[in-house]
Amino acid sequence: MFAAAFAGFLSGLSLIAAIGAQNAFVLRQGLKREHLGLVVFLCAASDAVLIVAGVAGFTVAAERAPWLMPVLLWGGVAFLLVYGALRFKAAWRGGEALMATASTSVSARKVAASALALTWLNPHVYLDTLALLGALSSQYAPYQAGFGLGAAISSAVFFATLGYGARGLAPLLARPRSWVLMEIGIGIVMWAIAFNLALHAVRGGA
Repeated sequence: MFAAAFAGFLSGLSLIAAIGAQNAFVLRQGLKREHLGLVVFLCAASDAVLIVAGVAGFTVAAERAPWLMPVLLWGGVAFLLVYGALRFKAAWRGGEALMATASTSVSARKVAASALALTWLNPHVYLDTLALLGALSSQYAPYQAGFGLGAAISSAVFFATLGYGARGLAPLLARPRSWVLMEIGIGIVMWAIAFNLALHAVRGGA
């Protein structure tokens, strides 16, 4: 169970750490100290719901349609390889600083709406949670729940760290070189996960 939870934590953290509009939004709210608790809660809770749906849904789908598992497993391998390659490409280009621009104060309702929109209207999040993490969890049967729990915890830890540590992290995150190193690390992890997923698919006769 611990191994499954740790794998879920690492997988979830690697996926969510990529530069994106949602992360930039959380960082900006952290710098402004504006409705930060609400933002962190909504982002982490939304991810948790999607992760649970992905892990549980993949298990049920695999039982009812055995052919679906190899399709999603190899699809996950392909995605991870491409995703890792894109991270290496970003590192080669020099990285992108994650900046937070100043803006006027807005209401909690508008902040909440922005946080939810950046999560639920992002097609990439569904691929990460519903498909990829669901497929990865199958490697840790019968401890898929532990894998999902680890992934959900990684999301909460990341958003809390990014938001509440924004002022301390801002100088580091504003330097492209810091993100070069992060992109390289994410790329390595993605390819390592792809290798393990492919190995699992081969051993399972997928």
